[in-house]
Amino acid sequence: MHHTNAITLNASLVLLTGTTGWLGGRVAAALTSGLSEAECFVAGTFELRALVPAGEDVSRLRELGVEIVTGDIRDMETVRAFVAGAEGAVLIHMAGIIHPKTVAQFEGVNTQGTINLITAGQRAGVRRAVVMSSNSPIGSNLHSDHRFTEESPYSPYMGYGRSKMLMEKALRAEIAAGSPMEIVIVRAPWFYGPNQPSRQTRFFKMVKDGKFPLVGAGHNRRSMVYTDNLTHGMLLAAVHQRAAGEIFWIADEAPYTMNEIVETVGAVLREDFGIAAKPNKFRLPSVVGEVASLVDATLQYVGIYYQNIHVLSEMNKTIACDITKARKVLGYKPKIALREGMRLSVEWCLTHGQTI
Repeated sequence: MHHTNAITLNASLVLLTGTTGWLGGRVAAALTSGLSEAECFVAGTFELRALVPAGEDVSRLRELGVEIVTGDIRDMETVRAFVAGAEGAVLIHMAGIIHPKTVAQFEGVNTQGTINLITAGQRAGVRRAVVMSSNSPIGSNLHSDHRFTEESPYSPYMGYGRSKMLMEKALRAEIAAGSPMEIVIVRAPWFYGPNQPSRQTRFFKMVKDGKFPLVGAGHNRRSMVYTDNLTHGMLLAAVHQRAAGEIFWIADEAPYTMNEIVETVGAVLREDFGIAAKPNKFRLPSVVGEVASLVDATLQYVGIYYQNIHVLSEMNKTIACDITKARKVLGYKPKIALREGMRLSVEWCLTHGQTI
């Protein structure tokens, strides 16, 4: 590993949330042992402390020497214990709820939980907070060639989008009011990579069986981000002086069409792993996506969240961003693109006993 790519963290303590999740685990590993794929080496001597909900598996974090605080981000007493003695620390906040039981959980965790952390962090003298947001507060693009920038207006998509928009607005109000703690917002689109949850393995299975529901012509584009690219972007946001008070889109180089995503996964399965993947003939008319959106919106309006309908409702939409600002301000360079990223993801599944 070249030390020229070292990111120096001038903090004695790094506070992490969401470490038992897909991305959070990568960030914790990067901070303890570096990231080879992204060629990113984290220098500095610091302790790691993670806030973890009760009942989660923390064995991997303990192996990495992370101090564990157990509890709920919605509980102020827990949050205060988490930031105790954290003067000068850096907080990387990745906890969030994407597929809840009820819509109300979105705002409880994503909005109020973040506000709790920021409030307690400011009091404790935390120096900087990097907060994970998403594409959903901005919604979907007007057409397939359109790209979101950091200036794009809010147009939140459903309950999750609204909760993240309210979170961002609360953070921006703090920045505008001259918060003593530096705040950086990172927006990430659909991410993929090793350690994936079962919903991503299901996606591979559907592609293999030729049953992934392409809605419409499949020309709509999606920005995606390989987890190590995103981890690298998060760490740059944690240390770069000019990042304070800013918002950044972090994604792969360019958006991919839905056809390209499905074809790439099929090609990886066939060419790299000798898995017979059927050609994808499962196409649904674009109206199915519109109907799914209506059903999803209606259910969410009455407080019900249904994951499969929600996912289907996004399939015919373009959700694509421009990463120019992250390149210019942070020096962010995504090292891995779709073909290699999907190969590493599939390889991880197969070596971890997940059948595709």
